[in-house]
Amino acid sequence: MDKPASIDRLWTIEDVADYLRVPVETVRAWRKNGSGPPARKLGKHLRYDPAAVRRWATADAA
Repeated sequence: MDKPASIDRLWTIEDVADYLRVPVETVRAWRKNGSGPPARKLGKHLRYDPAAVRRWATADAA
């Protein structure tokens, strides 16, 4: 079954690190100190909304 084109895939921590061009450990450190992009736990997995990551990354640029 094909998934609808309007639903974005949630990102893993590796996806976020790749997008931001930082090490995964940097994203983990940001999460630990509460300064990183918003994430949610789905079961035991950490996932990020791509749109929220983009907003977070550009928030200080405005």
